[in-house]
Amino acid sequence: MSRDWLWGLILIGAVILTYLPVWRAGYLWDDDIYLTTNPCIVGPFGLKEIWTTSASDICPLVMSTFWVEHALWGLAPLPYHLVNVVMHGACAVLLWQVLRGLRVPGAWLGAALWALHPVQVESVAWIIEMKNTESALFFLLSIFFFVKWLRTEDLGGRTGVGWNYMLTLLFAAMAMASKSSTVVLPVVLCLCAWWVEGRWQWRNLASVALVFLMSVAAAGVSIWTQGLQLADAPDPQWARSWPERLAAAGDAVWFYLGKLVWPHPLIAIYPRWQIDAGQWFSYLPLLAVVIVLFVLWLKRESSLRPCFFIFAYFLVALLPALGLIDNFIFRHSLVFDHLQYLASMGPLALAGAGLVRMADFVIPGKLPLQSGLCAGLLLVLGFLSWHRASVFQSEETLWTDALAKNPNTWAGHNNLGEALLHKGQTDQAIIEYQKALDINPYDAQAQNNLGNAFLQKGEVDEAIKQYQKAMTISPGYAEARYNLGGAYLQKGQVDAAIRQYQSALAISPDYVEALYNLGNALLQKGQVDAAMTQYRKALKINPNYVDASNNLGSLLLQEGRADEAIEQFQQALKSNPRYANAYNNMGNALLQKGELEAAIAQYEKALEINPNYADARNNLAAARQAAGSK
Repeated sequence: MSRDWLWGLILIGAVILTYLPVWRAGYLWDDDIYLTTNPCIVGPFGLKEIWTTSASDICPLVMSTFWVEHALWGLAPLPYHLVNVVMHGACAVLLWQVLRGLRVPGAWLGAALWALHPVQVESVAWIIEMKNTESALFFLLSIFFFVKWLRTEDLGGRTGVGWNYMLTLLFAAMAMASKSSTVVLPVVLCLCAWWVEGRWQWRNLASVALVFLMSVAAAGVSIWTQGLQLADAPDPQWARSWPERLAAAGDAVWFYLGKLVWPHPLIAIYPRWQIDAGQWFSYLPLLAVVIVLFVLWLKRESSLRPCFFIFAYFLVALLPALGLIDNFIFRHSLVFDHLQYLASMGPLALAGAGLVRMADFVIPGKLPLQSGLCAGLLLVLGFLSWHRASVFQSEETLWTDALAKNPNTWAGHNNLGEALLHKGQTDQAIIEYQKALDINPYDAQAQNNLGNAFLQKGEVDEAIKQYQKAMTISPGYAEARYNLGGAYLQKGQVDAAIRQYQSALAISPDYVEALYNLGNALLQKGQVDAAMTQYRKALKINPNYVDASNNLGSLLLQEGRADEAIEQFQQALKSNPRYANAYNNMGNALLQKGELEAAIAQYEKALEINPNYADARNNLAAARQAAGSK
C-alpha cells in the first residue's frame, strides 16, 4: 500500500511539474462563453438554470463545478488551471488502477505515457476543457468499480458487490453529466467484461442496461443542445453529406493514432480536410479501419487479443469525435487534440505493456537499465508537453503559434485580432480581421470585430459599413445589430440607434447590454419613463448591472423619489463597492432628503476612490458650506 501511494504521488508530481507553464496562463478561446461572461456563473442565473435549461450545453456538472469555483475564488485564472492540472493527475492515477484491475502489464508506465503525452496539453492547459478531465475522472471511476464488481463476482464473493455496482452507476451518471462524449461508457464496460471473463456472455448486457439507458438520455440531450447551437448560426458552406462524414471518419482515426506515435506538429486548429465523396479512394482509410478491426476480431483468441481489445476501445471512445453527428466546432477543423483525451488511453496503455514486454525480452533481468530507458522516454514526453503548455499562456501566444503552423485558419486570425484589439494594437488587429475575411468572407464574427476595430479608431462610418456587412452575412447576429446601434449613437443618430437596439432585442430578448443602451438612447430623446422601463428590464435579468442601477437611481432622484433612488445606488454599490459615481449620486439623494452629514460622507467616499472627480468635489464643497451655515 505504501508503495502504491509513492508511485501515485510520483505520477501526480510529474504531471504538476510538466504543467508548470499554466501557472502563468490566462483565459483562452471560448473561456468567456463557458465561464468569464457566462450568466449562469457570473451573472444572475445559477445552478437551477444550469440543470434545467440548455445553458449548460453538454456539461451541467462541469458548469456546476465552475459555479462553485467562482464562488470560492472569483475569476482569477490560476486556481481554475490548478484544479484542471490536479484533476488530470488524478485521472492518471485512476487509469493506472483500472489497468491494474484489468491485469494489463506495465500499468503504471501506460498511465504515465498517457498523462505526459503532448496531445493531452490542450485538455489540461485550457480551462474549459475541464469537461475532459472531470468527465474522464468519473468515466474511469465507473470502469474501476465495474471491474472490481466483475472480479468479486468471479470469486464468488458477496461483500461489497452491491456497492461496487451502485458506484459504477453513480459515476457513470456523473461522467455523462460532465461531458456527453462519455455516452460510449456502456460499450466500454461490455469490452471490459469480455476482457475480464475471457469470453462474451449475454448476461453482460443486463449488467450495463441501466448505464445504456443513461447513455441514450445523455446522447439525446447532447444532440438537442448541439442542434440549438447550429440553428442559431446556420451556415450551408460547412454542411456535409453522410458519405463525406464517413470518409472523413476513417481519416480521423488514423490521424489520431498518428499523433500518438509522432506528436508533431500540434496545432490548436488543424487544416480542415476537403473530402471528395465522389472518389472511391476517399473511403480507403475507413476500409482500412474495418479490415484491421475484422482481422483482430478473428484473431481475438490469439496473442493479438490485447490488440483487438485496445483497438476496439479506441474506436468506441473516439466515436463521438469522428464527426458522424454534426458539431459547431467542425466548422473550424475535423480533428482536435482534446477530442481523443479518452480514446488515447487505450493505445498508450498498449504501448506501456509492449515496452515492458520488449524490455524483458531484449534486456532481461536488467531492471535499472529498463527503468532508465522508460524514465528517459517519460522525460522526453514531459519536456514536449511542458513546451506545448507554454503556448497556452494567452490568446496571443496560442494563435501566433497556430497561425505559424496553419496560416489559413480564419478563426486563428480572428482570435489573434481580438487579442491585439484588447491590447490597443488596433491597426494590427484590423490586418488580422481582414486576413480572416480573405480566407472566409462569410465569417460574420470577424466582420463584426473589424467594425469594433474601426470604431475604436474613431472611424465610425467605416465601422457602420462593417456591422452592416456582418448583418447581411448573418441576419440573426444580435451583437452586430447592438454594435451598429452604438455606432449610430456616437454619430448622434438616436432614432437609428434605437431601431438597432430593438432589433437586437427581438433576436435576443435577454441581451442586457442592449436593454441598458436602449434606455440610454430613449433618455437622450427625453423619454424618461421608457428609459426607466428598459433599465428595470436589464436589472431583472442581471440585478448586479451597476450602470443600470445607477442610471435608474438618477432618474428616480430627478422625479423626487429619493428613497427609491437610494435603494438603486445601494444595489450598485453592493455589486461594485468602488463605484465613485454611485457614491456621488447617493450623496445627492441624501442631500435632497436634508441629511447633510450623511451626504458629505458619501461625497468623501467618492473622492477617496477618484480624487479627480470634479462633480463630487463641487458637491462636497456645497454640502459643507450648507452644513456650516446652519
